[in-house]
Amino acid sequence: MRYFIIALLCASAVHAHEFTPTYPKFDSSYVDNVVTTKMKLFNRRKEISYYEIGVFDNEWNPITFATENRIVNIEYLGTKSIDIYIKNSDLSRIGYICSVSKIIKGTVKSSGVKSKICSRVK
Repeated sequence: MRYFIIALLCASAVHAHEFTPTYPKFDSSYVDNVVTTKMKLFNRRKEISYYEIGVFDNEWNPITFATENRIVNIEYLGTKSIDIYIKNSDLSRIGYICSVSKIIKGTVKSSGVKSKICSRVK
């Protein structure tokens, strides 16, 4: 019975999106006192097309950052590179860079599962 339950749980796993690298590293950018990193977002969810990007400190307070779009449109099985720019003075405060799936009202027929994936900044 126990193996049946484990097999059932594995068969019903939700496939979330991917957000890499797990431990991003920052480099200097073409703007003085600004550092940058490149993240890669892969959408493996058919019912989701939008993801929101966020940068947080270790206590989950938002940190100001710049990117082309904070909400990214990416089709099913699509990949998108995202450049994130942060002031050099904020670099020591950064704890996480996250992506969160955005569910559009009325597009998900079953109970929508929101996924959040964060990369840890060392």
